[in-house]
Amino acid sequence: MSWISALAELQDKGEPCVLVTIIEERGSTPRNAGSKMIVTAERIFATIGGGHLEYKAMAMAREMLASRTQDTRLERFALGASLGQCCGGATVLLFEPMGQAQAQIAVFGAGHVGRALVPLLASLPCKVRWIDAREQEFPEQMPPGVQKIVEDEVVDEVANMPPGSHFIVMTHDHRLDLELSAAILKRGDFAYFGLIGSKTKRVKFEHRLRQRGLDDATLARMRCPMGLPEVKGKLPMEIAVSIAGEVIANYNATFGQDVKKGESSIARLLPASRRS
Repeated sequence: MSWISALAELQDKGEPCVLVTIIEERGSTPRNAGSKMIVTAERIFATIGGGHLEYKAMAMAREMLASRTQDTRLERFALGASLGQCCGGATVLLFEPMGQAQAQIAVFGAGHVGRALVPLLASLPCKVRWIDAREQEFPEQMPPGVQKIVEDEVVDEVANMPPGSHFIVMTHDHRLDLELSAAILKRGDFAYFGLIGSKTKRVKFEHRLRQRGLDDATLARMRCPMGLPEVKGKLPMEIAVSIAGEVIANYNATFGQDVKKGESSIARLLPASRRS
């Protein structure tokens, strides 16, 4: 498989990889500038010449994958005894992270706020499953990359999300919100769980969830009210921007991204009049 085909397949699957490119060659080298190799956590595609240079490049790429870095990296290698290669030349490699881990988000509820929120999330590096039992509540045109799930047994969808997912609960039914909250909190392996509602709703839910055996430490992980407190307003879009901002801040922290990048992402969501 060519590196181009491999990269397209990996990006379609959402599998992180590092693209390694020879960008400079001096003297005798095993491959010419422009040669590429793709490294995933378990596989490689194409080659930059084999030998210890390629082995070293693979190890560096996998270190980058393990750290979830988004930063590119340049490394110069002398192809001598230290690398066990006798070419005698030198090469410079460019390491580019591709398709780094995306936030997996389940949005329960296709009401007014859900319809405002999901397009925002779809514009971010997220994979969104939008879940509701009421098909008529979904828009005719779904945002690109969003998977619509129409399911009568909505709570069953909690178990279908991978570990480390983000859960956003905003259904039309408080009883359903409670059942979803219990299922999510009992999983315990989520990166974020936000529940729409007031402080009064939180107090009531905490009481009922304690009766189901959930402890205070677990309940403390529930964001309710959810959203950035700095973003005021009660319009669906204002609430949606607030929630999206909190999700951005959370997955930036989860994936080890720079806080300033997160802040700029939040700023892009805000109307110009609210950015100051």
